[in-house]
Amino acid sequence: MNYLDLFLKGGFVMWPILLCSLITVTVIVEKYILLASSKVDPKQLMVKIRAALSRNDVAAAVDACTKVKAPVANILKHGVMQYGNGHQAVKEAIELAGKEEIFHLERRLSVLANMAGTAPMLGFLGTVTGMIAVFHTIEQLGGNVNASVLAGGIWEAMLTTAFGLIVGIPALYFYNFFVAKVNRFVFEMENSAEEFLSLVKEGAAEEGAAAPAPKTERKKNPTRTVFADDDFFEPKDE
Repeated sequence: MNYLDLFLKGGFVMWPILLCSLITVTVIVEKYILLASSKVDPKQLMVKIRAALSRNDVAAAVDACTKVKAPVANILKHGVMQYGNGHQAVKEAIELAGKEEIFHLERRLSVLANMAGTAPMLGFLGTVTGMIAVFHTIEQLGGNVNASVLAGGIWEAMLTTAFGLIVGIPALYFYNFFVAKVNRFVFEMENSAEEFLSLVKEGAAEEGAAAPAPKTERKKNPTRTVFADDDFFEPKDE
C-alpha cells in the first residue's frame, strides 16, 4: 500500500491537512531563501561606511550600503542619507527603516505557527470522526464484529493523526528556527544602528570643535588708549 492509498483511506479531513502541508512547504522555502540572502557581516559594512564618512563622501557610504542586499544595510543606508541633517533626523530614519525591515523578516511566520497547530488538530478531528464511524458500524452490526474489522476501522481513523503530526512537527521546528534567525538579525541591526548613531555624534562633535569662534560685535565707540587726553580725538556722541 502506497502513500496515495493511505491518503485516500484517511477520509475528507486529509484534504485540509494536504492544504496545510502545501502552505507549510511554501512558507519554509520562502523564509529560508529570504533569511539566507539577508546574511551579511555588519562589522565589515560599518568599516566601509566609517571610511567613506571620514572623507565626507556620503555618496560612497550610500553606495556601500546599496551593494549589500541585507536588512542591516538598508537601515544604515537610510541613516547615511540623513547624515547631514543631524542626529535626530538620522535616528528617525533608522527607526522607520528598522520597523519596515523587521516586518518583512517576520512576515508569514505567524502562518507557519498556525500550520504547526492546525495540522495536528485536523488530524485529531479526523481520528475522532473516524472512531465515531467505527462505533456506529459496530452498533449497526449489533456488536457482531470480528477483531480484524474493528482493527481495520481504527487504523484508518488514526491515519489523519499521523499525517497531521507529519505536517505539524516540521512546521513547529522551522517556526522556532526562523524566529531565532530573525532575533539574530534584529540584534545585529540594533547594534549597527547604535554604532552608526555614535558615529554621527562623533562627526557632529568634530564639526563643532573645528568651527571658528563667533565674531564679537564691534563697539561703536571703543575705549581710546591713544590720545586719551586730546579733546579733538574724543569720541563724539552720534
